[in-house]
Amino acid sequence: MTIAYMIVRVIFGLWFTYAGIEYFIPGLQPFGTTAIAQQFTHALVDSGLMLIVKIMELIGGVLILLNRAVLPSALAMLPLSVVIAFWNIVLDPVPPVGYAFGVVTPLFNLILIWPYRERLMPLMVWKPASA
Repeated sequence: MTIAYMIVRVIFGLWFTYAGIEYFIPGLQPFGTTAIAQQFTHALVDSGLMLIVKIMELIGGVLILLNRAVLPSALAMLPLSVVIAFWNIVLDPVPPVGYAFGVVTPLFNLILIWPYRERLMPLMVWKPASA
């Protein structure tokens, strides 16, 4: 692995570990600056889905930081990264920081998955040769 990959892995791992922890510390969880971002975030919290998301972020972030189960962790983080991008770019667009987080989160996630692409290619087969 390259130094750049290791830097991305550490930043992403720290980022998601912090994001998972902040939910459990009163006052740290951001709810957004726009009404729709706040409604969306409150809906996640009120439905209980935010707890699941934050546990996934925390476990995935720690595993990625420890360089353990990076592929399954990065794959589990991919849908979360897409929602984070949507939240930062569409629901709570605060230039330039919001846009940066919105672009960098899924980008870093894809960088973590990239070295494993050969292992993932069999999953992309539309129709298996024989079933």
